[in-house]
Amino acid sequence: MILGNLRLLKIGLQSTRYILLSLLMLVGFVNFTAAETELFIESLAEKVTEAETQKTTVVSGKDGWLFFAPELRHLSVGQFWGDAAARVSRASNPEFADPLPAILDFKAQLNKAGIELIFVPIPAKATIYPEMVSEHGTATARTDEYHLKFYDILREHGVNVLDLTPLFLKNRFTDAGSVYCKQDTHWSGQGCVLAAEAIAKAIGTPAWAAEIPKRDVKTETRTMVIAGDLWKELGDENLQKEQLRLTYVNVGVGLPNPYAWQASPVVLLGDSHCLVFHAGAGMHAQGAGLPDHLAHQLGFPVDVVAVRGSGATPSRLNLYRRRDNMKGKRVVVWCLSVREFTEGQGWRLVPVIR
Repeated sequence: MILGNLRLLKIGLQSTRYILLSLLMLVGFVNFTAAETELFIESLAEKVTEAETQKTTVVSGKDGWLFFAPELRHLSVGQFWGDAAARVSRASNPEFADPLPAILDFKAQLNKAGIELIFVPIPAKATIYPEMVSEHGTATARTDEYHLKFYDILREHGVNVLDLTPLFLKNRFTDAGSVYCKQDTHWSGQGCVLAAEAIAKAIGTPAWAAEIPKRDVKTETRTMVIAGDLWKELGDENLQKEQLRLTYVNVGVGLPNPYAWQASPVVLLGDSHCLVFHAGAGMHAQGAGLPDHLAHQLGFPVDVVAVRGSGATPSRLNLYRRRDNMKGKRVVVWCLSVREFTEGQGWRLVPVIR
C-alpha cells in the first residue's frame, strides 16, 4: 500500500514538472529542444514505473506500437558508465556494471591479434519512433544524448563505433517499411538490410577480402505474419498480428555453408538481433536476417556468434570457449541492443585471446 502511494506521488511530481517545463518553453526561458527531450525522457520513466507496478514488460504506444519496458528504462536513467554505472545498472554484481572497461579490454585483445573491432550498438526503438511511445516524443532531434557522449568516449579510445541512429532516423518511414517491428523487440527486415549495408561499408574492401571466393545470390521479398514477442507478452488477442516484409537471401548450392561458416574471417558477435529472421523457430524466419544480408553485401558468409539473451558477456564467453585465439579472423562486428548497457547481466572481462 505504502509502495503504491509512493509510486503515485512520484508520477504526480513528474506530471507537475511536465507542466512547469512546458510553461517555461512557451515563454522562452529554456531551450525548446532540450526541454522537449527532458519531457520525453521523464515520460518514459513514468511509463516504466507504471509497467513495473503492473508487473509487465510491455508498454503500449500509438497505432498499435509496442515497446519493451526495460529498453525504455535504459533511456531514462541518464549516464550509464563510470561512477554512475553501479547506480543505474541491473547487473547483479556492481563490479560488472560499467560497460566501458569490458569494451576497451576486448578491443585491446583484438588489437594484439591484428583483428579489427567494429562496435555496432543498436538504437532503441523509442529513439527512432519517439512519437509512437510518448506525446512528448518528436523526431526533430536525437533524444539519446548519453549514447552520443559514450560513443565519443569509445572513439577517443580508438574504438570504431558504427552509430546506426542517423541512418535509421532518415529511413524510419519508407516504402520498404519501418526499421523496427511494431510488436516485437527487434528491428524489422528492413532494419536488417540497412544495418548490413552500413556494416559492409564500414568493413570496406581490404586486401584479404579479395582472396575469398564470392558467390552470386538472389533475393526474394515476401510478406509474412509474425507473433511478436511483445504481442505475446501483452496477451491481447484483439490486437491484430503484425505483417512484415522480409527479403530472403538465397545463396544457392555450394560451400561454405551460409548459416555456419566458422572459418569466416568476419565474426558477427552479439545478441538476438543477429539471429532474428535468420535462425528460424522463435526467431520468426530463416535466411532474411542480418547475417544473411551481411553475407549478401560481402559476397561470403560470416561466423555468427550470437545468443538469445545478453550480447554483452555471454557472447564473448562463447568465443572464449572455442579456445582458438580467433585464428584467421580479421574483423569482429559486435552488434547488440543499447539496452545492454544497463539492463543485461553485466560486462565482465573475458580473456577471449590468451
